[in-house]
Amino acid sequence: MCGIFGLIAKEDNYNKKTLLKTLEDVAKLSQVRGKDSSGLAYRFESNKTIEVLRGPVSIDELLLTNDYKKLKQKIVEEIKTNSNKVFTALGHARLVTNGTQLKDFNNQPVIKDGVIGVHNGIIVNEAVLWNKHSELKREYEIDTEILFSIIRKYINTGISSIQACIDAANEISGTVSIGFMLNDREEFILFSNNGSLYILTNLEDILIFSSEKNILNRLIKKNGFLINRNFSIEQVHANNGFIISLKDFNIIGFDLGTDTGLKITADSNETLDIRITNHHPNKSQLPAVVDPGKFTNGIQTNSEKKLLEYNIDRISKLKRCTKCILPETFPFIDYDHNGVCSICKNYVKKNNSKSIEELKKLVEPYRKINGQPDCLIPFSGGRDSTYTLHIVKNILKMNPIAFTYDWGMVTDLARRNIARVTGKMGVENIIVSADIKKKREYIKKNIVAWLKKPHLGMVPLFMAGDKYFFYYADKVKKQNDIKLNIWGANPLENTDFKVGFCGVPLRFNKIRIYSLSIPDQITLFSFVGKNIFTNPSYLNKSLLDTFGSFLSRYMVKKEHYYHLFDYYRWDENEIEDLIINEFKWEKACDTKTTWRIGDGTAAFYNYIYYTVAGFSEYDTFRSNQIREGMLDRTTALNLVNEENKPRYESLKWYLEIIGLDFEKTIRRINQIQKLY
Repeated sequence: MCGIFGLIAKEDNYNKKTLLKTLEDVAKLSQVRGKDSSGLAYRFESNKTIEVLRGPVSIDELLLTNDYKKLKQKIVEEIKTNSNKVFTALGHARLVTNGTQLKDFNNQPVIKDGVIGVHNGIIVNEAVLWNKHSELKREYEIDTEILFSIIRKYINTGISSIQACIDAANEISGTVSIGFMLNDREEFILFSNNGSLYILTNLEDILIFSSEKNILNRLIKKNGFLINRNFSIEQVHANNGFIISLKDFNIIGFDLGTDTGLKITADSNETLDIRITNHHPNKSQLPAVVDPGKFTNGIQTNSEKKLLEYNIDRISKLKRCTKCILPETFPFIDYDHNGVCSICKNYVKKNNSKSIEELKKLVEPYRKINGQPDCLIPFSGGRDSTYTLHIVKNILKMNPIAFTYDWGMVTDLARRNIARVTGKMGVENIIVSADIKKKREYIKKNIVAWLKKPHLGMVPLFMAGDKYFFYYADKVKKQNDIKLNIWGANPLENTDFKVGFCGVPLRFNKIRIYSLSIPDQITLFSFVGKNIFTNPSYLNKSLLDTFGSFLSRYMVKKEHYYHLFDYYRWDENEIEDLIINEFKWEKACDTKTTWRIGDGTAAFYNYIYYTVAGFSEYDTFRSNQIREGMLDRTTALNLVNEENKPRYESLKWYLEIIGLDFEKTIRRINQIQKLY
């Protein structure tokens, strides 16, 4: 789930400085997919070496280092020892998943057994593969290592590089888009199992690859020599690849499902030396992503767990609706003489879907007959967006792109589940990565401000950063010439209590669960403004980011979109059966539910709501299921009593990655005056 890129070209036909500038341009454009770490590799034909430079910094930063300037100078001054020499380079802009970027060997390009390459995606069955290939030695944490190890193992048996890739790819679960070269063969190989890979080429003397079509389109605009009718952009479709001869630039395509039978004379008389430079910045960094559960250990864990409140005895004494399970602490709630709440009395059933056949007719004008993507699915990696992608791909038979906005709170678990789904379905996944370090700093600043003067109405401020999802979804549509969105918003996930704590009354006639009228928006903004005025700590660097999030959430025009569950009845059992049995979903380590497990913020804000108000979004969700006739009240109460238990591992993860002290933060939350 990163940006990979590279350039292969006949040097006799191009100025080397032009090629270097083009490589730098595609590198910078690729960092939209990740800025946690980066790296480059270049093949020197003159002295038979492959030089690798990498570090825990963004591409922008790496290209400014003295290490890169030295490498660049060596490339420019390389002596031509033969005609028709091929310029060969690849690189990586990393959004960290498996393996901290603070360990050099986890950063890319990855070097393993003479294979030097870059990988976008996540291999979710790496543990199984290491056991299967027990003779192979594991050295790193990064999942890419097992793929390169298996490819090398199969090449060493004497088969072609193509067949080695086919055999290795068919053992992989998850997503793989990859580019690599070998230190003992004159060939460069690209392949993808989900289509998240594009090439720009004239098929004669140059090929540039990248993770997204838009990156290559933008590259063309920056480099005039690429504006030529002989150049074209082509997707490396799911389960397809290309092999490029570094002797004569011959390009051959192959299918990962079948051996083409084509062979390339690729053996070299020499083995190239691999030289690695690991750039170490003069600053300390936290690991970008670590799974919940990896921070937990022994005595400290036990003492921290004891700090977490679970006031079930006091909360169980709250007055609750006799029909649903909402308590008296819910904003604007009241009860009639029978104990039925105002929400139940005014509730209009939402899960009465139209027909999927009607949706098929509605999307027909958007369908493209040329095989190009024709639909964007906002894909958080959650269960509902997963189900939506499944229906669009397998029932509507459209060609979707799954879009993910990673603002620093998408957990590794969510990323692995995204890889499981898009890899199995062969669906391209476009990721826009925020400046995660900044986003987490903003969250920290707002939580620190909130803890000084806590109010439940200001809790959504912690999640403001993810609202740019709407802005980037619209942008990605335009970049890929797509008009249609199909969303997987669950009609039962109504969390009006969040704005209710801001003084916004409950509305029972809303078309969408997320919509707010102009008067209600004014009430909301007035409330936020008042709290900022009375608590100047909110006037921090995050303010512009927060304001932008509100604009993205409420002002971005939404058109050409449908909601799947307006046409397909939402059914929790059906959805869970698909994600668990079909896609082999991974569950969280600290909760039994499959809802919200990929959202790094959910455990924190639900702990606040439940501890202070005696309910959380689980109570509102289960109450809606009762009103829809999907659950009985006793079952719902039993479920929320389990779901509202503090999720220690996720809370620890969240506070650790934003840099807050667990004990101090939890103690302060526990001190807030309860509403019960």
